[in-house]
Amino acid sequence: MSLAIAYSRSRSGIKAPLVIVEVHIANGLPVLNIVGLPEAAVKESKDRVRGAIINSQFEFPMQRITVNLAPADIPKEGGRFDLPIALGILAASGQISKTELEKYECIGELSLGGALRSVKGVLPVAVQAREANRALFLPAENAKEAALVENAQLFPAQHLLEICAHLNGQQLLATDIQKTQSKTATNTADFADVQGQFHVKRALEIAATGLHNILMLGPPGTGKSMLASRFPSILPPLTEAQALESASVISISDTEFDAMHWLTPPYRAPHHTASAAALVGGGSNPKPGEISLAHNGTLFLDELPEFDRKVLEVLREPLETGHITISRATRQADFPARFQLIAAMNPCPCGYLGDVSGRCHCSSEQVTRYRGKISGPLLDRIDMHLEVPRVSHEVLRKGSAEGEESSHTICQRVIAARNKAMARSGKANSALSPAEIKQVCDLSEQGHQLLEQAMNSLGLSHRAYHRILKLARTIADLADSENIEISHLSEAIGYRKLDRSTL
Repeated sequence: MSLAIAYSRSRSGIKAPLVIVEVHIANGLPVLNIVGLPEAAVKESKDRVRGAIINSQFEFPMQRITVNLAPADIPKEGGRFDLPIALGILAASGQISKTELEKYECIGELSLGGALRSVKGVLPVAVQAREANRALFLPAENAKEAALVENAQLFPAQHLLEICAHLNGQQLLATDIQKTQSKTATNTADFADVQGQFHVKRALEIAATGLHNILMLGPPGTGKSMLASRFPSILPPLTEAQALESASVISISDTEFDAMHWLTPPYRAPHHTASAAALVGGGSNPKPGEISLAHNGTLFLDELPEFDRKVLEVLREPLETGHITISRATRQADFPARFQLIAAMNPCPCGYLGDVSGRCHCSSEQVTRYRGKISGPLLDRIDMHLEVPRVSHEVLRKGSAEGEESSHTICQRVIAARNKAMARSGKANSALSPAEIKQVCDLSEQGHQLLEQAMNSLGLSHRAYHRILKLARTIADLADSENIEISHLSEAIGYRKLDRSTL
């Protein structure tokens, strides 16, 4: 009888809980059993492991082999446990060193020939292995992704034989992984391409500075989608901590990971036919949705009223809390979802209400019904409501007399104002708590009177009250003002035009 232990990692949200792979070989009829709540893909690994061991010129034990994946209450999925199971069998049968194996963690799918294939979710595994102070065996295809984790001990390999030779001290694996030079994506879309619309650009600059949510309302063809697509070009690059968290979400999803541009804030624009599960995540083994893939970045929802109302309502909690918890019968997963919402919609069903062409023939009831697809509680969580009118033909043809600012110029102002907020409270203004709002958003007596008057006339909620204060704080930061002046507060109040009482 012989027992060997290997360490691996499962997946739970963006975490990678430790899985201890125990392999016991005893006398009896030749059989390989895998226990410990394995799913179908894990159960199938017995055939892949047998083929990989035999085709790698090792001896597969013709005895009773029991593989226990502990703890038993964590579901195990995919082919990621092929490598630790194979190494455990080889260690238990005395073909590789048991003591050396226990110093490492390992993850990877095996081919029948013993070659290592890439798996999803390597980045969280590398993070957890580093924290556990253990080196990690992984497929060579996943090496660049895992190398983003600083100070992680990584041993990428192409084949099972390479890892076995390393463990036996015959030929050590190289650890010098060619790291991808991280940089922000060069955005070819620039705000200078947009003619006119200065007040919209101003609002987007404010939104980028304080990470405020914004809703643009205007007829078709006025540039709403064009402006939204250029919004990422004025956002500051992510910090390494933010980028690592966002990259971990992408790593466990079906989205292709771009290691070169991992410092660029993500931008997601799902179609209005997207389901609630596609938006927030789901599945029997929950995977992240669009709001989590947009973590630390932007979620753009075009044609907002065309989304199913039930789909939109699921945004309310993550907009407030910055995370989403998906519960299923057998498991629960928590995903980060601190995204910035940029939404666009037409003013009426036909889209031309208030347009100079006079093409709109929608009744007031139709307009009310159309806008009513967006609930009051959701609208309350959007800091800025903005009208996007048509620009004149002259501006469209010749451009603005003042000229158009580039995204780079705007981004510099955003970074400077964002840094003020970070130095003051360690976070963007939109994330301020009620206690912090009292400290950094102090108003004069005249300011208090103005805000109270707006609350009464517009029928604003207490949530809207706090959001106006945070927005005014951002406007003051852009103006390099220590105090929130009446002009800053008035501008912030002016962005609440679409509140329920004004529809």
